[in-house]
Amino acid sequence: MRGRLNKIDKAITFWLKEHGYIFLRYSLAVIFIWFGALKTFGISPAADLVSNTVYFFDPAWFVSILGIWEVLIGICLLYRPLIRAGLFLMGLQMVGTFLPLIILPGVIFTQFPYGLTLEGQYIIKNLILIGAGMIVGSHIRDPY
Repeated sequence: MRGRLNKIDKAITFWLKEHGYIFLRYSLAVIFIWFGALKTFGISPAADLVSNTVYFFDPAWFVSILGIWEVLIGICLLYRPLIRAGLFLMGLQMVGTFLPLIILPGVIFTQFPYGLTLEGQYIIKNLILIGAGMIVGSHIRDPY
């Protein structure tokens, strides 16, 4: 029984290794394209958070530009020769996503530093996007 379970476990982990990276890369691309498109078309639930965070820019154009930036990140992640550029753009964008933690703590926390509002959870989930970007970046030199 143990040998059979080990064989199944090996088959599953081999399949995950073979397909996980590309799924992660495409998933990351879809998220950036989708969320960016929402901003570009003016239907993003994050638009107010963005506008209030970067109040020194006119939100009428800034949210749309950010949306285009995010769509561009996603497109770069879909096309292998542009992955480096996409990850660079993503790195710059991710820095900005954490600004509300500093600029709008009253909107982000119910109880500082651990109680998060929905907006706070939206921001903290970006840690997983950063981790995914790091994994994608670690495979840039892999032969395909």
